[in-house]
Amino acid sequence: MGFEVLLKGNNLERLLLGLLVALRISLISVVISIVLGVIVGSLMTLKNKVIKAVTRLYLEFVRIMPQMVLLFLVYFGTTKALGINMSAETASIIVFSLWGTAEMSDLVRGALTSIPVIQYESSAALGMTMTDTYIHIIIPQIIRRMIPQSINLITRMIKTTSLVMMIGIVEVLKVGQQIIEANRKSSPNAAFGIFLTIFILYFIVCWSISLVSKYLEKKWAA
Repeated sequence: MGFEVLLKGNNLERLLLGLLVALRISLISVVISIVLGVIVGSLMTLKNKVIKAVTRLYLEFVRIMPQMVLLFLVYFGTTKALGINMSAETASIIVFSLWGTAEMSDLVRGALTSIPVIQYESSAALGMTMTDTYIHIIIPQIIRRMIPQSINLITRMIKTTSLVMMIGIVEVLKVGQQIIEANRKSSPNAAFGIFLTIFILYFIVCWSISLVSKYLEKKWAA
């Protein structure tokens, strides 16, 4: 089945270290995306036509452009065109942050616009300031509504980090290919065992995040 390859040398340790590389890139990108997504999403709800046009153009551009093309554009194109010395990991974080910010901002925009206007008016009638209204009424509702979609976005970002191998980053999928190539003659079935192991590793990570999401949904729904 090819699982015996994992027991040779430090192959299993290499896979786990490769997974950590992928998780580091994705989690840094997720944090940046959440912060910038809240800001951009809030701007998208403004009535300013220029801001709306710019944010919509940004959102559509990132959605239409494949992540792999963006990776090549930022890593190879930017470094050569502008003469910037950029590491592959930095380029990956920039690309995934741009993508995550666009998706997160649309979630924030949708959550904000779904709040009935009467809630703002009622809080104002009760003498609450706009800050109190957001802290005690608006934000708790937004968080509850955004959790499922946000978790879906986070897991997508984690899985899509496998693309970074295309610009030379040695993450879990790249390590798996290296192990398969090194054991092609001695273990012809190594590909099955290695890729199944990678699948299980990604499943454990994404499933754990999903469990946290379900826990938070039940806690806040109570």
